[in-house]
Amino acid sequence: MKKNGWILLLFILIGLLAGTLVARWLTPVSGLSFLTKTSEVKWSPAADLLVLSYDFTIRLKVSLLSIIGLVAAVWLYRKM
Repeated sequence: MKKNGWILLLFILIGLLAGTLVARWLTPVSGLSFLTKTSEVKWSPAADLLVLSYDFTIRLKVSLLSIIGLVAAVWLYRKM
């Protein structure tokens, strides 16, 4: 299989989603709260150029399991 940037991006997105889903499923387990605790990263650029204005927000909630999923995805991509 040919490796390219789009496949890597797809692997990264799938790894983040898988880590987030596992974190959400494990939220009721109190002993694993250090893995499921999330931190939010928010970026919202905005501009008003008289003719054109925009407001864009990107919000990313990261947990330790999300990072583990990301690392696993990159590792699997490199093993291909």
